Amino acid sequence: MKNTTMRGLSAALAVAISATAVYAENIKIAFIDPLSGPFAATGNQGLATFKFAADELVNKEGGVLDGQNFEIVAFDNKISPKESLIQLQVAIDQGIRFIAQGNSSGVANALTDAIDKHNRRNPDNQVIFLNYAAVDPALTNDKCNFWHFRFDANADIKMDALTDVIAADDGVEKVYIIGQDYSFGKAVAAAAVKFLGEKRPDVEIVGNELHPIGKVKDFTPYARKIMASEADLVITGNWGADMLNLGKSVLENGFEGPIYTYYGAADGITAAFGESGVGSLRVVGEGQINPPVSDRAAAFVTGFKEAYPDTDPAQPRIANVVEMLAKAINEAGTATDMAQVAYALEGMEHDSIWGTKLKMREIDHQIIQDVHIQAHTDDVQFDYDNSGFGLKAEDTVTMAAADAATTCKMKRP
Repeated sequence: MKNTTMRGLSAALAVAISATAVYAENIKIAFIDPLSGPFAATGNQGLATFKFAADELVNKEGGVLDGQNFEIVAFDNKISPKESLIQLQVAIDQGIRFIAQGNSSGVANALTDAIDKHNRRNPDNQVIFLNYAAVDPALTNDKCNFWHFRFDANADIKMDALTDVIAADDGVEKVYIIGQDYSFGKAVAAAAVKFLGEKRPDVEIVGNELHPIGKVKDFTPYARKIMASEADLVITGNWGADMLNLGKSVLENGFEGPIYTYYGAADGITAAFGESGVGSLRVVGEGQINPPVSDRAAAFVTGFKEAYPDTDPAQPRIANVVEMLAKAINEAGTATDMAQVAYALEGMEHDSIWGTKLKMREIDHQIIQDVHIQAHTDDVQFDYDNSGFGLKAEDTVTMAAADAATTCKMKRP
């Protein structure tokens, strides 16, 4: 009788321990981005930021629900939409319910379609798409869906802010637009033409061309076209190696005007430009690193640079993704009912670590936030690439495009 009782108690204890272990299992976030190839630096920098933000902003604060931690699981998509879909299925097969991606709107378009279809076919195994950097406007317009949330300002929002600054400069008469030949590059070009036409119809667009993404090694022919056009400034949505190589070629060929970019910083870009980028490079984006908006923001950047001395928190919106997801899970009271987490995310208002209000717009799941025009300079507290140079906010558009129209017609579960 005694042995039977002891065996019963042991079995009950084992079940209790097992249940506790299952309950406390980490909440995994699949990070699907390039970790090899020409855009690996950008992908690895994003991965480091996700890991640091998860640890510093959630796990060290006690996690979510009853002590569950965030765990970032990396998947290399090699910047390929096809490979991304394979990695998406691998992540889903591993039981991961949150998918983070940002590099390449072409990839984001493939993922959002696949996730929407998967969720309709598998109502008991749904996932949420956390888009932290893919800014093709279509993703929150005609291609919007309930499971997709964008935490970056889209290409139109950024261009609207950028052209406000350009339009105020009476010295601008000629503009050259150049970008990568895929959905995002095309969106940047279309937005530049649209907003410049509305705000400064007197400005002449003297060049508007696209080049193959990730395949051009020598941008000299493009730089010579820009010089021959006598453009006063250049606008480009290029990122990664394409941004670095285009910018260097343009400056080496003697261009002296401003180069307005979406991603002209960090990942070796800031160090490569150094002094030559001062007075030339401008970056439009969210999240003010310099000057720091608070001691908390400064501590985050300092801690990141200590943990990852060879990279930088150049995508500050990732901290917003992590904090808002944790908040949504806590408000929903679940990390497994994706519909409830999504309903908690949409419409959410949040005070960003970067000193601005955030609003995840209900109608299209496009985040609304401050957008900054930042200059490449050595007058910074926090540099990029350990170069002594970084970005400093010069102009700010508060809650940019808060009332902008959208063509999104979202179907909710």
